[in-house]
Amino acid sequence: MNQSAFPSLKNHFLIALPGLRDGIFTHSITYLCEHDDQGAMGIVINHPLGMEVDEILEQLEIDGHVFEHRDPVFAGGPVHTDRGFVLHRRDHHQWQASIEVTDTVALTTSLDILEAIALNRGPSQCLIALGYAGWDAGQLEEEIQSNTWLTLPASEEVLFNVPSDQKIDAALAILGITFSQLGSDSGHA
Repeated sequence: MNQSAFPSLKNHFLIALPGLRDGIFTHSITYLCEHDDQGAMGIVINHPLGMEVDEILEQLEIDGHVFEHRDPVFAGGPVHTDRGFVLHRRDHHQWQASIEVTDTVALTTSLDILEAIALNRGPSQCLIALGYAGWDAGQLEEEIQSNTWLTLPASEEVLFNVPSDQKIDAALAILGITFSQLGSDSGHA
């Protein structure tokens, strides 16, 4: 599949269609941070790992850690599950290892952002995940053509403000549909 036939899906959601029953991707919504002719990279944003952000921050032994970070940590994908990824609203602060996804959203992997979060000096809104989802060149496009994923433009409201168990329904509501209306032969929006 020639990737140039597909526009970039950076800053889009991928919603796993009902026919996809592959571990972490079953009933998932993934936020795409990168998508070009080299491949794609995203973070699954609706599968909590059963631990809170404070548990991750406590392991870092940061002096002055304020224990009030009860948001869940997410299983971001099957690649590098031992590494932390912070999706966050962009602000005036420059973190050491960030990629700009949009004018208002970034992905950061450096320790400085976690230290700032522990001290309540981090970004106004963030989502922390362990691991990410990745696709080689042309792989995501093939999966979309075989009706594995529904794609739609991302919403920061869904990304940062909607509880994880409601993210898929909230994203689909933008299209005026529900998950139960999706069949394995659905396409992209």
